[in-house]
Amino acid sequence: MEYLRYMEIHNICYGTTCDICHKPSKNKTHQKTAGASEFLTCQVFDAGQSFLIQRVVECSEDEDEEEIENEAAGGDGANGLRQSVDGATDGQGEGDIDTEGEYSWQVVVNREDGIDLTDETHIYLIDHAWTYRVDEARRQLDVVDGLLSRMVSIMDIDSGSKSRPELIKTVMAEMWKYNQTYNIANATLGTDAAVPIWYIMDEFGSRIQHSDTPSFRLVPFYFVPKQTSFTIMWPVTAMEDGDEVTRDYIEGVTDPQLREIRLTPWQPRLWTHLSYDQCEIDEQFLSKYKVHESIPNLDVKFPALPQEGRIKVYTDIDQISQYLTDERFQFVEDTESADILWTSEYLKDFKSFSENTPGKLINQFPFEMVVTIKDMMAMVARRAPSCQLPSENSLTTHPKWLAATYNLQTELPQFVSFFQHRQASGLDNHWICKPCNLARGLDMHITDNLSHILHLPDTGPKIACKYLEHPVLWTQPGVGAVKFDLRYAVMLCSVKPLQVYIHRRFLPRFANNPFTLKDLDDYETHFTVMKYKDGVELTETTVFDAIKELFVAATSKDTPRGIGHSPQSRAVYGIDVILHWTADEKGDKRIQPVLLECNFGLDLTRLCRHHPTFCNDVFSTLFLESGETGLVTPL
Repeated sequence: MEYLRYMEIHNICYGTTCDICHKPSKNKTHQKTAGASEFLTCQVFDAGQSFLIQRVVECSEDEDEEEIENEAAGGDGANGLRQSVDGATDGQGEGDIDTEGEYSWQVVVNREDGIDLTDETHIYLIDHAWTYRVDEARRQLDVVDGLLSRMVSIMDIDSGSKSRPELIKTVMAEMWKYNQTYNIANATLGTDAAVPIWYIMDEFGSRIQHSDTPSFRLVPFYFVPKQTSFTIMWPVTAMEDGDEVTRDYIEGVTDPQLREIRLTPWQPRLWTHLSYDQCEIDEQFLSKYKVHESIPNLDVKFPALPQEGRIKVYTDIDQISQYLTDERFQFVEDTESADILWTSEYLKDFKSFSENTPGKLINQFPFEMVVTIKDMMAMVARRAPSCQLPSENSLTTHPKWLAATYNLQTELPQFVSFFQHRQASGLDNHWICKPCNLARGLDMHITDNLSHILHLPDTGPKIACKYLEHPVLWTQPGVGAVKFDLRYAVMLCSVKPLQVYIHRRFLPRFANNPFTLKDLDDYETHFTVMKYKDGVELTETTVFDAIKELFVAATSKDTPRGIGHSPQSRAVYGIDVILHWTADEKGDKRIQPVLLECNFGLDLTRLCRHHPTFCNDVFSTLFLESGETGLVTPL
């Protein structure tokens, strides 16, 4: 059963033999499985039988040091805990609990005999009060009956005279101190399902405090038979009656400094003493996070493409088969007879490819990931000739055509320092956080909330890019002024010497809603991959210069830090550019292009719909050395 495998993976149980499958356990992971299965099947929330929630009230100096109020008891499981804390079964308020003065919460053991690790019954289920995806959160708070008031209660938000929109805004800010995450994606579900699911535990789970030496572990659990999720809690140390239940809020983070930084939402402190300067890609980064590739054997003799007859093309991409109509090319069904392989399959072994098939060309370069993976592109861009170190005065970064970008896995201390420096200077601090390896706006976050950003590494590698608060806008009839970006097709013919071409026909892509920095979770305002239009004209010199600088930087170092030279390689990339208003040295307004990302491959359907000769232009440039034409220009 899938849920038993999940429990084994997360080391949920202790013992020697599984009571369900009756197999011996080498790692003491099975003994409690039968009890846990019972709880899950019957949805038994029994924490109220073993624990109390205590409110610790801070007293004035002339009173006792602290006052402890027990707010939870009884045998009604999580429901009993919830009713005792909230003072109402529907979670609408805090009942008779006095909320004056400073206070905190504790969960403590409420068993005279304590908790024995050898007792297989001490595994507990915690309900999830709210499960959601980030882009749905605001709407759910507004329309789901009782949800907002329950979150206000769990987060101890003083509602006072706040309006409903103000309460929603406060919950959206505070929820990152309570959020946990998981995803249920697999190969069948695809990348859309890989977007993380966030959840907030019920009143009991949300009031368990942090400790670097926790007494319990808590892990999310998706129970397949019931199609629902819980949190499972079990002890990792023996407990006496009255001992506090704690968990590690940042489980898995072992570096001492990173632990302190990740705990900033709960234990605020300044990190401005740290440098926010960024370094070149190092071998440790490449070996730990990136895929290894081989490079071509350049001692091999590489024959030219056939001079007579049609050039044979093998492709597994339908759009190429549909839109490549140039008579000089002929499609074949097998790779053996092909002169050109135009494939979506990722080639890693360029050495074998060069030695075994020296007469074939392919639509990829060795280590092109240094521009197609977002975090590496940012590191490469900082080599550009126009690049400078961050300025202590302006708190801006260079090159100007790249927004300030930090890898939240490898540059988190630098990012937090930079964020807090900008905050102290009163500068705009909105950031867009993106997965390093997903596109189409998937799992992207726009926020000025540091607690929000510090939670995102839990969902996989991400970069934080300074959000452009003054984008050039396009007026859409009936909609208003909307954001847009430009998709350019860039062709790389050679690394040594560097030969880069650009197709002058670009695609502008428009957001659906008028631009505003309000409601940053509004996908249709801040992400522009939802709607395509044509017809924007733009002076292109500065755009072309920025793209050329990127490829100069990307080829300035040998592999694995740069794109590798390969006589067999040709490639086309989709580069997204956004325009924003800035000021020159004299203070005059000017438009600055900013490169957003560089994608392997293109959505050829839309390009060829607007420009029917696009595929022919690309193939003739890459493989027939057509050079400059009316639609293609060298950089």
